[in-house]
Amino acid sequence: MSAFTEPMRALTLRLDDELFAIRAESVREILDLVPVTDVPNASPFAAGLINVRGRVVPLANLKVAFGMPEQAADQDTRIVVIETEIEGEPSIVGILADKVYDVTDIEPTAIEDAPRVGMRWRPDYVRGIGKRRGEFIIIPDMQRIFEIEGRTSGVAKPEERAAS
Repeated sequence: MSAFTEPMRALTLRLDDELFAIRAESVREILDLVPVTDVPNASPFAAGLINVRGRVVPLANLKVAFGMPEQAADQDTRIVVIETEIEGEPSIVGILADKVYDVTDIEPTAIEDAPRVGMRWRPDYVRGIGKRRGEFIIIPDMQRIFEIEGRTSGVAKPEERAAS
């Protein structure tokens, strides 16, 4: 029995060769690649900062959390700016996506809980597995990912800072 009881309005995106869906309500904007300021000694999960409309925003790489191989950015690479809760505080973060597709509804009957065994990734990072047009869609638990990965990356301390 899935924890989803209503259709999920989702932005679909690609990481490596997998299709992911994040709640559309959490998406603030989608950006082309922008200059990234590297943060010395930061975790590979959130090794950079970007300027989003005068605000300093950490840039996270979900591929690190999911153990996916790195690849060079190309013309399809985008930054999805989302709002998520980190340590009880609403926070703005950017996540890298190899490609952004569309906003769609995923029916609750098409979403199953993530299996506890046989998963390629940490099951606590996956809220569910959806199906659409014969394709599996991974629904990541963004709050959980940032809660765990953010502890070592510095993302877990949301701060309001103006970019210069």
